[in-house]
Amino acid sequence: MATFLRPELEAIKAYSTPPEASSGTLPAQVDYLDTNEFPLDLPAHLKAALARQYVEAMASNRYPDSSHWHLKQAIATYASEHSSVPIVPNQIAVGNGSDELIRALLLATALGGHGSIVVAEPTFSIYGILAQSLGIPVHRAQRHPDTFAVEIETAEALMAMATPPVRVLFMLQPNSPTGNALTSTEVAWLRQVPTDILVVIDEAYFEFSGKTLLPELADHPNWLILRTFSKALRLAAHRVGYAIAEPTVIAALEKLRLPYNLPSMSQLAACFALEHRHELLADIPAVIAERERLYRQLQTCPHLRVWPSVANFLFFRLNDPSHTQPLCQALEQQGTLVRAIANGIRVSIGTKEENERFWQRLQHYLSAHSKV
Repeated sequence: MATFLRPELEAIKAYSTPPEASSGTLPAQVDYLDTNEFPLDLPAHLKAALARQYVEAMASNRYPDSSHWHLKQAIATYASEHSSVPIVPNQIAVGNGSDELIRALLLATALGGHGSIVVAEPTFSIYGILAQSLGIPVHRAQRHPDTFAVEIETAEALMAMATPPVRVLFMLQPNSPTGNALTSTEVAWLRQVPTDILVVIDEAYFEFSGKTLLPELADHPNWLILRTFSKALRLAAHRVGYAIAEPTVIAALEKLRLPYNLPSMSQLAACFALEHRHELLADIPAVIAERERLYRQLQTCPHLRVWPSVANFLFFRLNDPSHTQPLCQALEQQGTLVRAIANGIRVSIGTKEENERFWQRLQHYLSAHSKV
């Protein structure tokens, strides 16, 4: 490495991008079942209406609204629909994707030797990657091999011994890549985590699971809920995430946010999506039905084990793990992208046609390698 770069960066593995970014060898038709996006674009009439807003309501020569005020108001209204206590705009921070908010949380809590973090693996890798990039120690608790529930005693032992002390605990609801919701035991544990530790509950897949801890937020000032527009609300291209927490926590995040961090078009699109949320969210039952159909198909396959999911993806492992990468490569060559992760494979739920192509290609591979 160049001598002016921090040497510890050499040991950090960057978050991997989809194969199309570097391969150039994909077929003409590609099914993107590797990044948990919504399988459908915005409906054509909504996309056209959004394009008109770009023409009529946005000045390209002006900086974005740095306060995100209109967007925060819209998010507060939406979030309040799922909370017994109304959410107000000063409880909300908006980021260029949830990733920016995660990084800001780390800057606010653990930078410069002030603290460390705990994650329960397997889970979303960006928590650990961002922490490592900032020189923040990462303690990795384990999950039960059958249920993927957090091994709470192990996590508590890590938190008790950690130096510097743990300042952030990251939990996904439901978890990625495994799709399991938090158990009642896990939720009870989170309720009693000491208040000098920030509990980040990432609800990126809330609209699919219907499970949220937002109604309890007012009772736990050390909790923060993360959500995104990239999944159910179909705005992955616009990179909009948001956090909901106590106003004092949000005020700290605002101090660390880069000015004009969210482009005007992204703010426009997010407000627009919330305005039309009932139409957009009406397609979720079809995705869930496809998830259950594919889950039942995978259950019939003797060559693998699949886990139930409350998200918009499924996780499975082959009986012979040495075939995991070859299977992913074979699927990619045929135009189906899936993600090899945690000694298994995560497949996003696509359209019925995409899911059927995945199933047929999977079966073809397994029959050609009958000893898998």
